[in-house]
Amino acid sequence: MVTRDGRRRTARVAGIRTKWHTVDSGEFFCPGCGGDRAYRRRTGRRRFVLLGLPLLPRGAAAPVVECAACRGHFGTETLEGPTTTRLAGMLRDAVHSVALSVLAVGGTESRTAREAAVEMIRGSGFPDCSEEQLLALVAALRADPRGGGSLGGSPGDGADSDGVPGAAGLGLVELELREVLRPLAPHLAPVGRETLLLQGATIALADGPYQPAERGVLEAVGEALTFAPDEVARLLAAARTPS
Repeated sequence: MVTRDGRRRTARVAGIRTKWHTVDSGEFFCPGCGGDRAYRRRTGRRRFVLLGLPLLPRGAAAPVVECAACRGHFGTETLEGPTTTRLAGMLRDAVHSVALSVLAVGGTESRTAREAAVEMIRGSGFPDCSEEQLLALVAALRADPRGGGSLGGSPGDGADSDGVPGAAGLGLVELELREVLRPLAPHLAPVGRETLLLQGATIALADGPYQPAERGVLEAVGEALTFAPDEVARLLAAARTPS
């Protein structure tokens, strides 16, 4: 057989051919293209083919994910990773949660701390964030009914008179941080995880040294981002040192 460009192609007399069947489809991050693409998840049956005729079955082929753009085949584990669009959304939510949590436990009386939190949230992808919106969110977080009371504290939990959370409230804040940060951590490079922790530290330090509650929340952030305790301590100390 001769192709259009004049090259001679030898026909395959015998071999193994796979007949694919599409199971479902969606969008994924294609390792071949390096971006978000449509995919088809496919299963297949292998057959021995002689002179173009399928003869003997050779069992099932491993399921694959086929990119609609490059037609590359990848293992189904590629679907476990987020698309770039989803990853950007997860990162925005993480920044928002860290800023809100640090501000909630540190108190909202400091204007510099409020401004640092607003700047951080705006930079993450919420350009319309205002101090008023942030204060309303902090109030809602403190009034969250989960965890046996309010985040602002109930008698006996050590809450301050200004509504800064006591032990029960801190536990709730740390739990919510872990729910947001742990799914994100495997998809961030070390420098990205460090940046997220240091952004929270910047808010905490805006009005002076770390308060115990602020440090507790930042340690929870570091733990959720898979940093060892000594690495968290090093990063928090570095944030406190003027450059």
